[in-house]
Amino acid sequence: MEREPVDRGQLRLGVMGGTFDPVHAGHLIVAQDVLEALELDRILFVPAARPPHKSHEGLAPASLRVRMVRSAVEGDPRFQVSDLELKRPGVSYTVDTLEELHDQYPEAELHLILGADQWADFGHWHKPRRIAELARLVLMTREGDRPSEVDAGFTDGPPPAFVELQVTQVDISSTRLRERLRAGRAIRYLVPEPVRRIIEAGKLYS
Repeated sequence: MEREPVDRGQLRLGVMGGTFDPVHAGHLIVAQDVLEALELDRILFVPAARPPHKSHEGLAPASLRVRMVRSAVEGDPRFQVSDLELKRPGVSYTVDTLEELHDQYPEAELHLILGADQWADFGHWHKPRRIAELARLVLMTREGDRPSEVDAGFTDGPPPAFVELQVTQVDISSTRLRERLRAGRAIRYLVPEPVRRIIEAGKLYS
């Protein structure tokens, strides 16, 4: 049986952004790792409407990606989904999302969950130091990662502090899933079953 979130008087909220194109089992496994290790109350998945660091060509519609993530976490009170980036025009900058979440949850302690690949380029994000002021940075690592040796692209001083957390190594990526689908290969067990049904019903990525 899953543990119910504990009421500590202050909401400890993890924030996991991304394109989720599509969301897969690896996303959920590492999110659970972070939630348990840091004793967070919940994790908020925030699909990007217009990600600044990726091409929009071939990207599934944002509303459909939100629907897939919602179907993936349905029934798990530890995981929730926000569509706030769909409601905001323009490029989906993380700093703007955190500012909005700070307004929505003024008493919450925000934890921004990042992968090692995101950290490598973090200094080039829009207002990265403001991001670090708004949220505690949580860097997911796997065996062999050395984040403390990465300057993250900062040219105005050392990178901000972060919490390093080793998570389960799951060799699944959205890119590989799209490749499998284009090749006519099965994705059963790699994505939650409701997500697979949405993909197959809409003939996505094929």
